Amino acid sequence: MSELKPCKLCNLSRQQYYGLMAASLNQLKVKGRETLGYSASRSVSVVLDDDGTIVEDDAYFLCLPPNTKFMLLQDKETWKPAKRYDGGTAWLTQSFDVGFDVVDSTHGGIEPWRGLAEQLRQDLASIILMSEADLQSLVSVPRTILASALTFSEKKTQDLQDTVQRVLDRREEERQSKELLQLYLKVVEKERSQDLQQGDEADGIEMTSAVGFNPRVLVVLKGTTSPETRLSNEELQMLLKQRVDTMMGELGWDRNRITALLQACENELNKRLQQVQAIQSLRAHSQNSNLAVGKRRK
Repeated sequence: MSELKPCKLCNLSRQQYYGLMAASLNQLKVKGRETLGYSASRSVSVVLDDDGTIVEDDAYFLCLPPNTKFMLLQDKETWKPAKRYDGGTAWLTQSFDVGFDVVDSTHGGIEPWRGLAEQLRQDLASIILMSEADLQSLVSVPRTILASALTFSEKKTQDLQDTVQRVLDRREEERQSKELLQLYLKVVEKERSQDLQQGDEADGIEMTSAVGFNPRVLVVLKGTTSPETRLSNEELQMLLKQRVDTMMGELGWDRNRITALLQACENELNKRLQQVQAIQSLRAHSQNSNLAVGKRRK
């Protein structure tokens, strides 16, 4: 069993945060329902409190650091950013000076990006777990100032900021694609309801399944290329448990196509596992390098 991880949890209002220990995403949902007083049968979803990133599987949950802030959303609830008096952008209007720490006049502390820079200087792999707001703040800092804080060359700092900007652009594209998919599903469901009322048989995508396919999985499989890259770890595992004959009847594909799909799903799962292991290895290497530097200085 996985080791218990300390987590912080709130509801949509953010009026209070509760400390919980959970070894898996499902356990966090169960304990979260109890703590927030939700019904055990109520459908809930977990997102990151900072930026609303949906946490869909245990692999991502286990990668997050201890005391990560989560938000538990009920049906029809949508994540919204926390209200800030200055909109979170007041620091951008202040001048930068390499010689001293710039103070945040709103919160009375050191500017947020400097804490992030120090975190990266100690462990570069920690950038993987930063929120979109954190990444945007790093991109917005002038290159020379950030290079000084990171003790990087300006060329290396520019490469880092360019990479982060590409990540932010890709996330925005993924968010827009998800919104389009949700809109498409609503249209399909509406058309299906109209067909049922008229007593006609729907000729399009079937929205229910005897083998447990949810509507999103069917749409992804039938409507996209390389569908395995669009599915969560849990959805990939669900597909790998299905029989080939059952999937042939469900999707209307031949055996070779189904076999190729299952092989692609298995390869995608293995690749994600290797990525998690690579992140862990990179963090360990970074920590060992910092220790070695510390010993040499002594």
